[in-house]
Amino acid sequence: MRKGFTRKFEPLRVLSDSQVETIHKRTLEVLAEVGCKFESVRALELLKKNGCRIDLEQRLAYFPPDLVESSIRMCPSSFLVKSRDPKDNLLIGGNTLYFMSSLGARLSDIETGMVRVPTMEENNQAIFISDALDSIDLYSGYTPYFEIEGVEPVMLCSTSLAMRIRNSTKITRGTQPTDTFIWETLIAQAAGQELIGNMEAAAPLSYPEDAINAAYTYVEAGFPVYIAAGSVMGGTAPVTVAGSTISNNAELLAAIVFIQCIRPGTGIIANDCVFPMNMESGDLFFCSLGSSLHQMAFNQIWHDLYRIPTNNTGSAFPNSKKADYQSAYEKTHVAMASALSGANMIVFHGGVTAELSYNPVLAIIDDDIAMTIGKTIEGFEVSEDTMAVDIIKDVGTVPGTFLNKTHTREWWKKEYFLPKSADRLSYPEWLNSGHKGAIDKARERMEHILATHKVKPLSSDTDRELDKILNDARKYYRDKGLL
Repeated sequence: MRKGFTRKFEPLRVLSDSQVETIHKRTLEVLAEVGCKFESVRALELLKKNGCRIDLEQRLAYFPPDLVESSIRMCPSSFLVKSRDPKDNLLIGGNTLYFMSSLGARLSDIETGMVRVPTMEENNQAIFISDALDSIDLYSGYTPYFEIEGVEPVMLCSTSLAMRIRNSTKITRGTQPTDTFIWETLIAQAAGQELIGNMEAAAPLSYPEDAINAAYTYVEAGFPVYIAAGSVMGGTAPVTVAGSTISNNAELLAAIVFIQCIRPGTGIIANDCVFPMNMESGDLFFCSLGSSLHQMAFNQIWHDLYRIPTNNTGSAFPNSKKADYQSAYEKTHVAMASALSGANMIVFHGGVTAELSYNPVLAIIDDDIAMTIGKTIEGFEVSEDTMAVDIIKDVGTVPGTFLNKTHTREWWKKEYFLPKSADRLSYPEWLNSGHKGAIDKARERMEHILATHKVKPLSSDTDRELDKILNDARKYYRDKGLL
């Protein structure tokens, strides 16, 4: 099982207990009085059977507070997700933090920021590299690219999942558009691996038919479900952190009620993917302070009150177009706030250009940042050995030194983290070694990974089964006129 990082101190809290309770009560008010749209008669009938008031003509479900709260209590506070290789199983929840790879539509040039459609080989290399990075514990549903040369859009999600399973043993998320969940479920089952399912709202307060059908399929397969809304503060949600927290929570709690009606006890990962709108341009304001504050409030409510595992997406997509100082500070401040405030998962590695691109070299640099954040929440040991009072007494005053002590040799690597892509040379050493920076070192690490890393292969029978499923998917979409 993957270890992740264990938070060894209380999460940072930005809300008082009374503020948490007030936000929760007002969220229940929204669900009871405004309701949530479900574009599925089947779903509405299920919700009605379980106590919701239904307006079938408007496709609206109104949720009684006691049903919402009982559904919250049905969700496990932690659960196991099984990989095809047990070493990559995940135990999600509690004080454990895992990092999830980010994603992008296209491949970005690491220095110029120019983007292009990646080849299948480049797609598979990016997955292979992510498999080798210690701080990536699982994959997003569209990782690494939304577009692959030669792959039709309707086949992208199922093909991408097959490539992730072939080139990695780490857990991955599923997706929901255009019935792709049918094929992704079959692919995961053929490989002997569990997926994290997916149900994404269309903010404000609506679930499209694809999302509902995806939830049915994933839950009936026995998979946990990742729920998300993707609100825009000032666009599809109130512009304020408190208001957008209420609308986002209402959307996610509606999904929880629905999923627990299908199968009580289904594992849930609640995702906070809320971004402010840049009112100067109308664009999304990625990696902003607004996202950071929103995620801290979200984590506190879901960790402390609901006791449901959380994922944060705010640090996944910097506005910067390059692997530069802006990219680093945008991503790091949001991810650190997420980690300190109790997130169980953070989407982080490789994303750039505001969700439009991805680069594996940047993912390698991000590995160092993620390790630093993870080591931060693990804190440090306070014991007789680490306090080292006997050694302090032994060394005494100047000219005493700790450099020659066994204690120093035993503890320095335990207490320190040594980044693998950072330039840590003295200036003369740097001059004499080719003036290399972090990008140069990350490129060297990438070449080393490609030359030496090994992934547990699928059996030939399983590999053929994945091809058959993809061929069946192709026929399905062709028959529907989508290919």
